[in-house]
Amino acid sequence: MDFLNELNLQQLQAVEANAGPVLVLAGPGSGKTRVLTSRIAHLVGVKGVRPSQILAVTFTNKAAREMDKRVEKMLGVQAGGITLGTFHAICARILRREAKHLPFNSNFVIFDSDDQINLSKRVIRELNIDEKRYTPQSVHTSISNAKNELITAQEYPVQGYRDEVVRRVYERYQEYLLASNGVDFDDLLLWTALLLEQNSGIRETYARRYEQLLVDEFQDTNFAQYVLLKHLASIHRSIFVVGDVDQSIYSWRGADYRNVLRFEKDYPDAQVVLLEQNYRSTQSILDLAMAVIDHNPYRKARRLFTDRGVGAKVTLQEVYDDREEASFVVDTISSLVARNEVQPGDFAVMYRTNAQSRLLEEAFLSKNLPYKLVGAQRFYGRREIKDIIAYLRLVFNPNDDFSLLRVINTPTRGIGTKTIQVLQTYSQQVRLSLGDLLLDLGRGNKSTHQKSFSKRAASATSVFGAHLNNWRECINACSPLQLMDRILDDVAYSQYILDGTDEGQDRWENIKELRRLAAEYDQKGLSNFLEDIALVSDQDTLDASANAPTLLTLHAAKGLEFPIVFIVGLNDGLLPHVRSFEDPEAMQEERRLFYVGITRAKDSLFLVDSINRSAFGYSEPTVQSRFLDDIPPDMLKEKHEGSGVRRSGYRSNIRSDQWGRHESVVVRNFKQSQPQFQPGSRVNHAVWGEGMVLNSRNQDEDEIVDIFFQDIGLKRVVASLAKLEVITDD
Repeated sequence: MDFLNELNLQQLQAVEANAGPVLVLAGPGSGKTRVLTSRIAHLVGVKGVRPSQILAVTFTNKAAREMDKRVEKMLGVQAGGITLGTFHAICARILRREAKHLPFNSNFVIFDSDDQINLSKRVIRELNIDEKRYTPQSVHTSISNAKNELITAQEYPVQGYRDEVVRRVYERYQEYLLASNGVDFDDLLLWTALLLEQNSGIRETYARRYEQLLVDEFQDTNFAQYVLLKHLASIHRSIFVVGDVDQSIYSWRGADYRNVLRFEKDYPDAQVVLLEQNYRSTQSILDLAMAVIDHNPYRKARRLFTDRGVGAKVTLQEVYDDREEASFVVDTISSLVARNEVQPGDFAVMYRTNAQSRLLEEAFLSKNLPYKLVGAQRFYGRREIKDIIAYLRLVFNPNDDFSLLRVINTPTRGIGTKTIQVLQTYSQQVRLSLGDLLLDLGRGNKSTHQKSFSKRAASATSVFGAHLNNWRECINACSPLQLMDRILDDVAYSQYILDGTDEGQDRWENIKELRRLAAEYDQKGLSNFLEDIALVSDQDTLDASANAPTLLTLHAAKGLEFPIVFIVGLNDGLLPHVRSFEDPEAMQEERRLFYVGITRAKDSLFLVDSINRSAFGYSEPTVQSRFLDDIPPDMLKEKHEGSGVRRSGYRSNIRSDQWGRHESVVVRNFKQSQPQFQPGSRVNHAVWGEGMVLNSRNQDEDEIVDIFFQDIGLKRVVASLAKLEVITDD
C-alpha cells in the first residue's frame, strides 16, 4: 500500500475513514480523484472488500477511465468486478438487467439530445401547439426538469396554461418513446429510481450487493440521483461522497448543490473531511479565486493553499472591443510560443457562451494557427455518423421508428415521402411497428400486404426489409465492426458519401474513425457500443494529443486544467449572464462558474474585458463584470489598451458584501452623482426611436443606461454619447 505514503494528512484521513457515511469537501486541484481511487484500493487491498461489492459513480466517461487506470496501477493487478461508470451508464445496465419489470424491452435505445428535441417538435406539431410560443427546446427543458424531480407525465402539476401544454406534450412524448422501445437520458435516472422505490426486492438486491458506494462530483447530482444513491446505500450506509459546493455550476440541467446539505441532514453521523491543499495552481491564482467565491453564501469556510509558490500576478487586460479581445488572446499566445517558453497545447481560452467562440476562431484562422474547439459540432452529431448509428440502432431495435425514418431512404432507394406515409398508415392498421412491417416484407410476405402498396413501393420496401433481416441475423454472429461494414457495403454508403469533393472525403474519414471506435467493442458487443456513444460528453471527444490551444465554455472546463488560461468576455451581461440579474441563486452560480474557470489555471491567468461589444451589428459600450470589483487591486497586474479607455481602475470607495462587512478599496477618477435617467422614464433616440429606461448607473464620470426600444429590443448606451431626450407627459 505504498500509495498511502503519497497522501497528505487530510487525504489520508478521508481514505482511511471508517465504514459509514463520509462527506469529503474537496477544493479545486486538491486531489479528489487520488482520494477516490486510493479509497477504492484501500478497501480492496487493506479492508478485504470484494471488488464486486464496490460501486463508484462519476460524471464523465473520461473520469471513469482515469479512475479505472489509477486503481489498477495502485493494486498492481486489474480490479475486475468493480462497478465503475457514469450515473447514466450504470442506470442503463440496471434497466437492461431488470427490463421484465419495466414497460420496455432490454434492447431499448437511448435517444440523444437531437432525437429528444426532434421528438418534442413532432409532438408539438401533432398537437397543433404554437411552436413559436412553446418552442421544442423550452418545452423539453420543462419535461427534463420534471423527470429530474421524479415527476411523471401523469403527476405533472398544472398551475397555468403553459403547464397544461407541457403536460400534454410530456404524455405524448413518453408514449412515442415507449412505442419506439426507447428512453432519453433523464429516463435512465427516472425509471431506475422508480424501479428501486416501487420494488423492495430489487432495491434490497442492489443495496446488499454494493457494500461500498463512492460518488464523484457530488455537488452536481440532481434530486433523482440523490434518491438513487439513498436507495443503493439503504442497507450498508457506507456511502463516500466527494464534492465542492463552490463548483456547482449545472443547475440548468437539474444539478442541486443543496444535495450536500441534504446529505448532512440525512446522515447526521457522517464524517466530514476538508481537502484544502491545492496541487494545481499558484497561490496568486488561489487567492484571487477565494476573493471571488467568498462573496457567496452557504459555504463552509476554508483556505486553499499550495506548495507551488506565489507565482505571477493575475493579468487583468482591458481592450477596446471584442475583436481586439480576440486579437489580444491570439497575439499573446503567438508571442509566448515564439519565445519557446510554452507549447501551444498549454493554453485554454474560456468564455461564457458558445457564440463568443466565433471571433476567437476568426483570429486564430487569420494567423493560420490551429486550435481545438470543445462543444462545437460533436463527432457523433455529424450527419454521416448519425446515419450509420441510426442503421445500427435500427438493427438492434427494429421498433426505433426515428432511426428507421432517418435511414429508410438514405442513400435514396425509391422510398419517398408518399410511400413512407402509406407504410405508417398501414402499420397502424395491422398493429405492427414500421420495423416489424419491413421485416415481414423482407421475409417475402409481400402477398399479405401487396394491396396496400404500389408494385414499385412494395419492391423497394421489401429489398430494404430483406437487408434488415440479414443484419438482424448478424447481431450475435458479428462484431459491431463486422455489422457496420456489412451495412456500409449493402447500402453502398461509400459511393453515396464520396461525391468527389473535399467535404465528401472528410465525411468518409469520419466513417473510418467510427469504424476504428467500433473495433474496440469486439468483445463488448453492439449494445455497449450504442450505449457508450449515446452517453458520450463533449469532454470525452476532446483530443488531448493535439498540440493546440483549446477553446471552450466555462461549463465545459469543469474537471480540466491548463498551464495558462484566458477568461474573456468579463462584462456584465456575459459573466454574470444577463439572465442572472434578477435571480440571486442564478447570480451565485455565475460567481461559481467564474471561480471554476479561475481554478483551471496552473501557472498563469489572464482576465479580459472589453469597453465595447458587438450586438446585432452595432458596437455598444459595456460594463465591466461586477465580479472583478471583488478582487483587491493588489492581486492584479492591470493593463489597458485601445482608445477611449474608461475604466482605469475605477472602484467605489466602500464595497459591502452580503454579510454587511465593508472593505476599503482604491478610488480613482470616480465621481458620484444622481442618475439623470430614472427607471420607468421614457426617452427618445435619434435612430432607434422611443424607448423605456430599465436601469441606469453611474460609471467613470458617465451614465450607462439600459433602454428597451419597441422595435429593436434592449440596448445599453453611454448617456453622453447617445444624446437621449427625456419624453415628458405635458
